[in-house]
Amino acid sequence: MSDISANSEVKLRRVLKLRDLVIYGIILIQPVAALPLFGFANRDSQGHAVTCILVAMVAMIFTAISYGRMANRYPAAGSAYTYVGRGLHPYLGFIAGFTMFMDYMIVPIICTIYTSITANHMLPMIPLRVWFLFFAGGFTLLNLRGIGMTNRANWLLMIVLSVVVFWFMGAAIRFVFMKGGIIGGLFTIEPIFHSDTFSWTLIGSGTALAALTYIGFDGLTTLSEEVENPRRNILLATVLTCVITGVWSGSQIYLAQASVSWAEWPQFIGDMVRKFGAGNELEKAIIGVANLVGGHILEIVLAFMLMVASVGSGVTGQVGAARVMYGMGRDRMLPQKFFGHLDKKHAGPSYNIMLIGVIAYIGANVLSYDACAHLINFGAFLAFMLVNAAAIYEYFFKAEQKTSGAFFKHVLPPAIGIVACFYIWSHLPLRTFIIGGSWSLVGIIYLAFISKGFRKLPKVSDVF
Repeated sequence: MSDISANSEVKLRRVLKLRDLVIYGIILIQPVAALPLFGFANRDSQGHAVTCILVAMVAMIFTAISYGRMANRYPAAGSAYTYVGRGLHPYLGFIAGFTMFMDYMIVPIICTIYTSITANHMLPMIPLRVWFLFFAGGFTLLNLRGIGMTNRANWLLMIVLSVVVFWFMGAAIRFVFMKGGIIGGLFTIEPIFHSDTFSWTLIGSGTALAALTYIGFDGLTTLSEEVENPRRNILLATVLTCVITGVWSGSQIYLAQASVSWAEWPQFIGDMVRKFGAGNELEKAIIGVANLVGGHILEIVLAFMLMVASVGSGVTGQVGAARVMYGMGRDRMLPQKFFGHLDKKHAGPSYNIMLIGVIAYIGANVLSYDACAHLINFGAFLAFMLVNAAAIYEYFFKAEQKTSGAFFKHVLPPAIGIVACFYIWSHLPLRTFIIGGSWSLVGIIYLAFISKGFRKLPKVSDVF
């Protein structure tokens, strides 16, 4: 029997519940995802980092609804690739999948970089490249054990991270109260709206980076074939993940901004430069806030937990990348024998997991943290716009009968998602458009090759 026919007998197992999906999504995003971005977003928005997170949440909620509704219609692994391909056109689906694949591929890379740099700082006698190999290899070995082990690790990470974040927030509340009292201290409009510096252009610049807080929620849909009752639970999980993340992250950043007001920001950043060295002050800004509100112990614990969070995100990001590859391989958009392979023991795409591990190690050696962050947002928001468009076409234009209120139900929400996502996407740096656009062009050229000049449509597998 050939490998292809043998693989057809192996099915992904439906073992994940709604609570498992939400935890998976939050860990993939990271409960502390906004904290490393605090310094950059606050600088770019001139003291409106929390506003940027809330603006991004609007785009994410409407986009999450579109993802959930498309997962309801097409509960198959593949994420944006599946939804755009089936909702709009297989060629557009390939471009969406190819673009999102860049994101999924970069998540393990950026996590390998962050965890390795932090570990190297703690144990400088071990070379950085050895840490790259250690973490990229560790992500791979964990995922090769199957989704069940990944799920258990997610639960543990969620509990530990929540404890540390509550510690940070409690210390910040106490600090802000002692500093300014309840009104004007704990309850102040300044972190959300500062009249001297507020500008929608600055908000756009800050949001283009702060939106990274939410990137990864769509990874939930890559597990559609491993979820109990996917037609209900995927929609609920995607929306809940975005709302919880927005409120949770916004609260953290609100307290950080209340602890260090915009008037105090120049002096605070100067202190960070003296402590961590020029070039590291913005990345370490939240660590400085932790030291300010909770002392040296909180600073060390938070720094360590930010590294642990990157481990969780790297592991779950590798899962998403491997399953996007699997969806495209199964549909013969990528070589099926390799990319469409499922391991018989753990029912997972083991070849893809190993390939992502190799890519993570190589990418960590050649890319920077900043470059990865911008590229993730480029690919994600391009795919988000396409998924929103697919939801409009699928539920409105394909509908045989237009019910009363169909426009407000099926067109307006995803249209808001498109506009909000474009606003964020358009504020990315030019260099990001050049690199991301080049990646997309490679995808178009490859698509032209496998489709014989766009004359042959792919055969999409029917598994639902």
